[in-house]
Amino acid sequence: MADERTRYFRRLGRLRRSARRWSVLAGGLGGAAAVLTPYAGLGLPDAAWAGAAGSAVALAVWRWIDVRALAAQPAPPALDPAEAAARSRARLIAAVERLPVGPGVLAEVRRVRSRIALRGTSAGEQWARLDRAALTLAGMASRLTGLAEPAVLEAAAADRSLRDLAARVASVERALRLAPVDARPPLAEAHAVLTAQLEGGVAAYERLVVAAAGYLAEDTRPEPAHPAADRLTEATDLLHGIAGALAELRAVGTPLRAPTR
Repeated sequence: MADERTRYFRRLGRLRRSARRWSVLAGGLGGAAAVLTPYAGLGLPDAAWAGAAGSAVALAVWRWIDVRALAAQPAPPALDPAEAAARSRARLIAAVERLPVGPGVLAEVRRVRSRIALRGTSAGEQWARLDRAALTLAGMASRLTGLAEPAVLEAAAADRSLRDLAARVASVERALRLAPVDARPPLAEAHAVLTAQLEGGVAAYERLVVAAAGYLAEDTRPEPAHPAADRLTEATDLLHGIAGALAELRAVGTPLRAPTR
């Protein structure tokens, strides 16, 4: 999708080409009418030539008026390269999201980019643990309904908060490496506090995922014997009983023969 400046010049070019085409057509039809009318005299065909020529001339005039009116307007300013790149990126993301697998691909790309940004810091390991736990919970989220649904919403909010905390830990750690010696103690203390908070939060998140898995296991725990297996066993016993009864009936219905000498 082009920007306003590009669309302006495209529209101006289309109007100019249209005005030129109608001007050429009007000239051709006008010349034909001017030659053919005196040649064959006035008649119904001459009215058609004259009408077509007049219409072409009128359309050509209107097109040139539109061209001049648009050309009189100032062209929109050119976009800043950064803004143009941001718009192009937004359009690309929107196009990918419309694909069936687009949201998943974008989520994976963002996850990998964030992990790379934290590489080399103490928050990287915690981020990886949080990623594994979040992916595990995402696989169970569709089945965590009813009483477990508030826990899923709370986990989503905690996930965003912990990722923001991990980014802050990484920022403080990088600043600590560049800070002069006299400014390092307060930064080191803040980094230790933030790191402890991040580790505790990730551990709590992992415990929540384990609890969610336990909830699913208890909620869908199978019975000792599956109902289908019970029904098959009953049907088998019934068939055995019917077969035995038929065998007895055949034995009773067979006549006894007298012994031969």
